[in-house]
Order: sequence, then structure tokens, then C-alpha cells
Amino acid sequence: MLRQFIHQSCLLGALVALSTSQSLWAQSEGLSLSVKQAMPALSSLYLDLHQHPELSYHEKRSGERMAAEFEALGIEVTQGFGGHGVVGIYRNGEGPTVMIRADTDALPIVEETGKDYASKVTTIDAQGNSVGVMHACGHDVHMTNLVGTAQQLIKQKDQWQGTLMLVAQPAEEVGGGAKAMLKQGLFSQFPTPDHILGLHVSASVPAGKVAIAPGYALANVDSVDIRVKGRGGHGAYPHTTVDPVVLTARIVLALQTIVSREVSPLAPNVITVGSIHGGSKHNIIGNEVKLQLTLRSYDPKVREQQIAAIKRLTQGIAISAGLTEAEWPEVYVHQEESIPSTYNDPAQTARVRASIAKQLGEDNVWEASPVMAGEDFGLYGLTPAKRPITLFWLGAVPVADYDASQASGASLPSLHSSKFAPDYPATIETGVQAMSRAALDLFNHE
Repeated sequence: MLRQFIHQSCLLGALVALSTSQSLWAQSEGLSLSVKQAMPALSSLYLDLHQHPELSYHEKRSGERMAAEFEALGIEVTQGFGGHGVVGIYRNGEGPTVMIRADTDALPIVEETGKDYASKVTTIDAQGNSVGVMHACGHDVHMTNLVGTAQQLIKQKDQWQGTLMLVAQPAEEVGGGAKAMLKQGLFSQFPTPDHILGLHVSASVPAGKVAIAPGYALANVDSVDIRVKGRGGHGAYPHTTVDPVVLTARIVLALQTIVSREVSPLAPNVITVGSIHGGSKHNIIGNEVKLQLTLRSYDPKVREQQIAAIKRLTQGIAISAGLTEAEWPEVYVHQEESIPSTYNDPAQTARVRASIAKQLGEDNVWEASPVMAGEDFGLYGLTPAKRPITLFWLGAVPVADYDASQASGASLPSLHSSKFAPDYPATIETGVQAMSRAALDLFNHE
């Protein structure tokens, strides 16, 4: 009798497991088919956004297009938030609030992809220069993905309960958009999210796949200016001067000892001198040299250590050259452009990864390594509410190009390259499936 009971229990368990497996398969297949049916309209939206890129703080048309797409879905829309930002709220009963964010700004780059849909937009930048404008960082894909995900979640609203919060954020490329939206009250004027999701196209992962890094995913970023002072004079009489070019050469070399000798080798960090400007003529020793640096790290304490060390080293070199306190180098950190590292909450990220693998298949979800690029998405996880965030990479490289690169070792066009051209149909279709499944499962987890 006991043996029969055990047999029946095992059989019942197997049937339940099979039923659950079949249900999950049906859900994945249904979502996949639904996204495929939406692709013609989403492709059209992508091409429109790609051909009408706008620089940071000028994303008026992009914001209006996103607002129109949200309103067409019956979403409550607020425009002009934090600049040209858009917030969409869709309430679907009691449950958690899931926020999904996409950035909307483009870059001052002339597109050189050779595509028939390439951007031909030019504009005048803040310095009065005529520049091309291009979505060279994939924000057009991000916006399209946000709309596509909203479509799927509303279409399947009987499968979840809660509040969907859609954020089309401006000015990511200059590190100002998330700050502006949070300062205006993103988490006080609207529901404070329980979960925050985002994605970013990858120029090193093939279309059809995603990659996720738990923990630190992107870096702290600081822009630093150094004004090195000296005492100029004739190039034939250097002994009568304090040459700021020589001081600058010493400073450039000394900066690298911060990375190699002051910060722990177990704490990744970068100090790059990107620009040096000084002097006017062959035989003139000038009065100053200007440096522009970018600083990268993950740990906030390392960031503080870098900045303090730069100030100490530059001051010490000036003192050793006999300069007075008034002549010490000036170190200026552009706080308005500083952005923190993006730290993917490990528990939430594990759940998101499992959801995406369930939708796309385990082989199509890769483990990503942290990168030294920056993203202001990390700010959403650093508010007093301390909500968990997850940002994953969305493969965008045409598969044939990726395979050729792997075979030959040739480099692929990077993000911010004038030649970056994602396989947008495959990328968007994969992104909408991945983000929709992740959101659905987060809604149903509570």
C-alpha cells in the first residue's frame, strides 16, 4: 500500500512538473510570437528615431514621440520631466512597481555606416560648431525596446499585477539626465519603484544574445581639469623660468603611480590624460599648461583616493620646482559630469538572468565582465530608498560580422563609433522578449 502511495505521489509530482514546464514553454512561445508580430511597427519606430537623433538636452522630438507611443497604449504620461524626459505610468491592480528606463540622447558624430537609413542630421553645438548627429550608442534601440516592452506587458496584463513605470531619460551622454529627473522628484511625484531595470546595446556581443554582470557592471566616471602654472620666458634661457611643460611631463608620469603604487592592485581603476594644451611658439616658454583627465573606478572609496592623490602629487611637484602656493596647480573636478558606478543588485540580477534564460534559452545568456565605461543608470539605485537595479547588455552585432571578427581577430566598430550599425531587427526582437519576460517575472515574484 505504501509502495503504491509513493508511486502515485511520484507520478503526480512528475505530471505537475511536466505541466509547469509545458506552461512555461507556452508562455515563452506566446511572447516570442507576439513580439515577432509587433516587429514591423517597431522597426518603423526605430528607423524614425535613428533618422532624427538629438543631442543631450535637446531631445524634444524624441520625447514627444515616446509620449505619443505611450499615450496610444493608454498609459498616463508626464512630459518635460527633468528636461525633455517622459514618465509613463500604467496601473494594473495591487502589486509591485517595476520601473524600466531607456535613454534618449544622441552624439555629435557624422554617421559613416553607409546604410540607406543613416542619419543625415546636422546641428550647431554649444560651442557654435556645425556637427553631425548620430545614435552611435544605441539609444534609438533602447527607446524602441521600451515601447515594445510596454506593448507586450499591456497586451498580457492579465498575467501580472502592479504598476509599470516607464522612464524615457534625456542627457545620459553628459551624465545629467538621471540627476535632473531624480532632483525633480521622480521617486516622490511618482510611485517609488520596487525594481528598476535597464539595458544597453553591446558592440561586442552578437545579436540574439544578452550578457549580464552581477555586482559592479559599469564604472565611476569623473572629468578632471588641471591647470599647471609656471613662470614663462625665452626658450634660450630656461634657467630663468619655471617651465610648466616640464612640470606637466612630471605630473603625467606621476599620475600613473596612483594607479600602480597607491591604489590596491585588487581595486580596478584608470587615470587617463586625454588632452594637453600649452605653449604658443617654438622658442617661448609659456606660463601654463592645461590637462584634461578621465578617472574610472568601481569602488567609491577608490574614486575619492584618486582625486585626493592627484591634488597631493601635483602640489608636491609644484613645491619641488620652487613655486609659491599661489602658483600651485589648480585641480578642478567637474561634479556636474561625475556619475557613480552601476552596481547590479546580485539577488535581483540573478532572478532577471533566470527569467531571460527561460525566454531566450540558456545558451543565449552570457556572463558579462565589468567595464570601465560609465552610465548614469547607477544613480537610480543610490537614492535614500536604495531600490535594486539591474542593467544588462543586449547583443547588437550582426552575427556574420561577429563570427568574422572572432575568426580574424579584427576589431568591431565600438559604441560611439561613426560606423556602429546594429542588426536592429534581431536586436530589438531579442531585447523586447528579454525585458518583457524579466518584468513579468518581477511583477509575479512578490
